[in-house]
Amino acid sequence: MNKAHIFTKLTLAILIAGSITACKQGPTTPAATAPVAASADNKNAIVFINSDSLSKNYAYVKDMDKRLTTKSDAAKADLQSKGEAFQREVADYQKAANTMPADQRQTTEQRLQREQQQLQSYQQNAAAEVQNEQSVEMGKLYDKISDFIKSYAKEKGYKMVLTYSKNNTSMLYGDQSLDVTADVVKRLNDAYAKDGASK
Repeated sequence: MNKAHIFTKLTLAILIAGSITACKQGPTTPAATAPVAASADNKNAIVFINSDSLSKNYAYVKDMDKRLTTKSDAAKADLQSKGEAFQREVADYQKAANTMPADQRQTTEQRLQREQQQLQSYQQNAAAEVQNEQSVEMGKLYDKISDFIKSYAKEKGYKMVLTYSKNNTSMLYGDQSLDVTADVVKRLNDAYAKDGASK
């Protein structure tokens, strides 16, 4: 599993666990493990979503992972290519150094030192760019889910929507009738498919 994929999953769980609510945070409700849609008599209830299941089954998250992985892999390949080219230059210099005049050796060493610094700077910038792209994507994901949950809670009459994750131990048990994950994932995927079809 690559680092971008791990980052996406962990950050998604943290964002969802801390933020997706239909109103102000109240007392926490424990969680269950199997997604079962809340029944009609749960109006005005506090319900929850299994964020692990959501991140695994929401098509938008899968596509986002692919986009981030593609960009991360491209950046790694580019850096590897530049690094290998630099190593070849260093190796060529080391082979020829003994036959070079002193001034040429000094000039070459200075040039290689500049190139090494430029490569390090390029690596730092590339890493920052990938990290920024991840942050932007996570922001879009959060907005998309948060907006949906607000509308969903209003439609269903739920006063609060909590989340459960194996990484979030504040919820240990909950009645399965309060788990709305399956319905939320289905609706999110339907909306995402509709958005994709309209583009």
